[in-house]
Amino acid sequence: MTLNDIIDRLRLCFQDDKELRRQLRQILGFYPHDISHYKIALTHKSSGQRNDKGRPLNNERLEFLGDALLDAVVGHIVFEHFSGKREGFLTNTRSKLVSRESLGKLAQEMGIVELIQSNGPQRSHNSYMAGNAFEALVGAIYLDQGYDAVMRFMKKRILAQMVNIDKVAYKEVNFKSKLIEWTQKNRVRMDFRTLDAGKDDKGSPTFGVAVVIEGVEGGRGQGYSKKEAQQVAAKETLQRLRREPQFIDAIFQAKSERTKMEEEPTAAAPNLEAEKTDFIIAQEHPATIDEVKAEKQARRRRRSDDDADEAAPQPAKSEQVEAEIDELSLEDITHNKAEQDREDIIAAAEAAAFAE
Repeated sequence: MTLNDIIDRLRLCFQDDKELRRQLRQILGFYPHDISHYKIALTHKSSGQRNDKGRPLNNERLEFLGDALLDAVVGHIVFEHFSGKREGFLTNTRSKLVSRESLGKLAQEMGIVELIQSNGPQRSHNSYMAGNAFEALVGAIYLDQGYDAVMRFMKKRILAQMVNIDKVAYKEVNFKSKLIEWTQKNRVRMDFRTLDAGKDDKGSPTFGVAVVIEGVEGGRGQGYSKKEAQQVAAKETLQRLRREPQFIDAIFQAKSERTKMEEEPTAAAPNLEAEKTDFIIAQEHPATIDEVKAEKQARRRRRSDDDADEAAPQPAKSEQVEAEIDELSLEDITHNKAEQDREDIIAAAEAAAFAE
């Protein structure tokens, strides 16, 4: 490489840095001192760049630093702006301001997205990439000019010019409604399970709830009311649905097992007809026709005998008593006496019937 080639490359590099400084001046409101921090902040891992030692060169480490700084700086600003507000309100407001969605929109409005070095398609529509770049840029500001520069950037450039902090704070985002809408569209069962109820250090009541979808626990939330706790739990659940594919898989696996059980055939219902006659006492087997005829003939003979007795002269009283005694006598009842055969009884009954 000749000396002229080296001079041309340095001139090109200087021109590139000069253009980047100008663009950053429009975005940040000041000129950067060490441009290298900002170059790294605008380098996405998909670019595949590496440093002199061969290690990957991207904005992930600066993203981590910027995320921590935003929590501290925005928390300080919210604390001063909303004097007298409770912790829950302050935390909710800060969360809205530093959410990945909010930072992604800011990065697009400010033109940060156009400076990101990436090989990914449609990066302007990637809120995660844009939001991450914003956080990394905050980390670069801190390394370049310190904490006070970060505070000025967020106060004067972002919250004073681009974001209405009061409107954001009082805007109600109904995460519970969004979660219910998602569960209804996907036909899954969801419930809010109460975990605990107590009091904080100042004696104010607190509530803890958890979202349970198809028996799978989602997000948890704490609040000074059940509604507030449910909102926090619903928000965390929605975040898990967006970021954890295994969480969604567990939900639909549980749904599949439940619906499979509901579709299985049930056991046969008991036979009520068989139980209707349980209360009827079984009867003895009815007599045969021959036995019925014999019984009728015997009754007829008894009536004939009774009529004959009435027509005969009455015996004396002593004779009548003796006859009654004879009737009660057990002499004719003996174990050795041959019993009359059943066929003989039937034959006699039939003969008597035909004789009449």
